[in-house]
Amino acid sequence: MLRMDSSGWTFLTNHSHVLLCIADDPEIRLRDVAVKVGITERAVQRIVAELEAHGYVSHEKVGRRNRYEVHSELPLRHPLEDHLEVGALLRVLTGRS
Repeated sequence: MLRMDSSGWTFLTNHSHVLLCIADDPEIRLRDVAVKVGITERAVQRIVAELEAHGYVSHEKVGRRNRYEVHSELPLRHPLEDHLEVGALLRVLTGRS
């Protein structure tokens, strides 16, 4: 269940939330990502397209579904964090190594 206070802001962007969902379940449906993140399925499709366009995510068709792969070796995009890889963020957020 999505929980936010009335101010509406969070520490992470929707891009990071979508990436986290895909990293957690590479076969997740975008409709399910939308529910988890609390945004529309169309917004998730746009975010995934942007992540793919910049090489952070790729996908392959497996039957009628997509299987996603996160390229965790790529750097974070903001100049304050571009010395860190995406994998470092995912490890912190998931508690997995």
